[in-house]
Amino acid sequence: MIIRAVTNSDIKFLFDLLKERTPIQSISHEKMPTFKEHEQFVKSKPYKKWYVIIIDEGTIGSIYITKNNEIGIFLKKEYCHFSYGNKALKLFMEQNPHSFYLANINPQNENSIKFFNNNNFKPYQVTYKRQS
Repeated sequence: MIIRAVTNSDIKFLFDLLKERTPIQSISHEKMPTFKEHEQFVKSKPYKKWYVIIIDEGTIGSIYITKNNEIGIFLKKEYCHFSYGNKALKLFMEQNPHSFYLANINPQNENSIKFFNNNNFKPYQVTYKRQS
C-alpha cells in the first residue's frame, strides 16, 4: 500500500468516492455537490495534506488532515473490512507526525466510531448543531 498526494487526475475518482457516502457517513456536507463544485473544492487545496490510498488493485480511497489536525478517511465500499483503513491510517500518521489528531464523526456512524476507537482515538468533545 502507498498513499500519494491528490492531483487533478484524482478529481473524478474522489467524486465517485464521495457519491458512495451515505448521510450517516458524511459530516462535512449536507447535499451532494455538482461535479464542477467538487472540482473547484479539490483544486482549492482545502486540506493541509490529502492523499489517495493505492494498493495493487488500484486506488481504493482517500485520507486527509485539516489545518486543525482533523483526519478524514474513506474507502470504496468493496475495500472496507480488510484492514486497509487501519494500514492507511498508520502509514498516514507515520508520514505526517503530529502531537495529536482529531476525527469528527457523525454520532450515528457506528463503523467510523469503532474504527477510530480501534486505532487508539478517544472521545474528546460532543458538538451540537441547531438549524433554523
